[in-house]
Amino acid sequence: MKSLQSYCFIFLLSIMMLSCESGEQQQSGNEEDATPASELSFTKEAYGDTPDGPAELYTLKNKNGVTIKITNFGGIVVSIHTPDKNGTFADIALGFDDLTGYLGPHPHFGTLVGRYGNRIADAKFAIDNKTYTLAANNGKNHLHGGLKGFGKVLLMGEELTGTNQIGVKLTYLSKDMEEGYPGNLDVTVNYWLTNKDELRIEYTATTDKPTIVNLTNHSYFNLAGAGNGDILGHLLRLNADHYTPVDKTLIPTGEIEPVEGTPFDFRKSRAIGAHVNSAHEQIQIGGGYDHNFVLNQQKEGDLGLAAAVYEPTSGRILEVYTTEPGVQFYSGNFLDGTITGKANKIYEHRYGFCLETQHFPNSPNQPDFPSTRLEPGETYETVTVFKFGVRSN
Repeated sequence: MKSLQSYCFIFLLSIMMLSCESGEQQQSGNEEDATPASELSFTKEAYGDTPDGPAELYTLKNKNGVTIKITNFGGIVVSIHTPDKNGTFADIALGFDDLTGYLGPHPHFGTLVGRYGNRIADAKFAIDNKTYTLAANNGKNHLHGGLKGFGKVLLMGEELTGTNQIGVKLTYLSKDMEEGYPGNLDVTVNYWLTNKDELRIEYTATTDKPTIVNLTNHSYFNLAGAGNGDILGHLLRLNADHYTPVDKTLIPTGEIEPVEGTPFDFRKSRAIGAHVNSAHEQIQIGGGYDHNFVLNQQKEGDLGLAAAVYEPTSGRILEVYTTEPGVQFYSGNFLDGTITGKANKIYEHRYGFCLETQHFPNSPNQPDFPSTRLEPGETYETVTVFKFGVRSN
């Protein structure tokens, strides 16, 4: 009898153990089947005080460990941490360690640029025969939205969630005649970090009066890591057969010229530094590259490849896709060693490059350029994607 009881006890104990193991396996299976969204994270923290109120810092992280920080002050992309070919992460966006640096004068590190990205000649434009005068903050011309622009305003922020992506939505009402622009412009910018290691930026805007709008992001990149040398060895490819030459004040002349046979031919990948000091008149005017490239034609509204950059030492790759007709390639010509950035590193000449997706500079004064006019009842919509990757060789 004792033996039978012992046998029954062992049998029941085995059943219980099998049941527990089954439960553990089921729990493990649930974890493996978890939705990708659970591998994404969003955090919000205080970032400091601005003249318009307290700023916030949002941290987006995906399943691969790629981490992007954005603040609602100026819509600034504060940092972008991506891995190199060895899996070592580094911040590839130029900027500052804290809000203080962004509150002072700086060359638009990471900012949301608006209402109008790039230059407008003589700081003037006309709509329906009415002339509007803007701030002349770049010699006699208007640059990047004016004296303050969107890069130094405080926007409203809130978390965004989606399948395989996490983000932040920033909104701002630019009031009628702010910086000289007509119309109350209601702006929304969504920043998404995807599990495909993409920073997707979606811009929308509406107005109650005819106006102009040309929004972009002004991040400076160095794929070797912010402050880790110049960008002249980066290999750049641009999907552009033409570019827009500029006058001595960097305003497009209105001409659209082929890149073939010029230092502006990046249709095949080549080093940024190969011709950055060329005797070509346009290079001399810009002190390097500071020009709008006309992206090869695609269906309006489609997301097409604008640029691809490869940094051989780290193996990092940056691809830029956009619905915009142009991209401003800027080779950091005005960085001059007077700015101390992250980790007390000095940003010397050409320590960063920009790829600003856009409608063309001075479009409001060039009727043959793609129009930047926005009417009441219309919605301005544009998308740009920065895709990060690595190559082992």
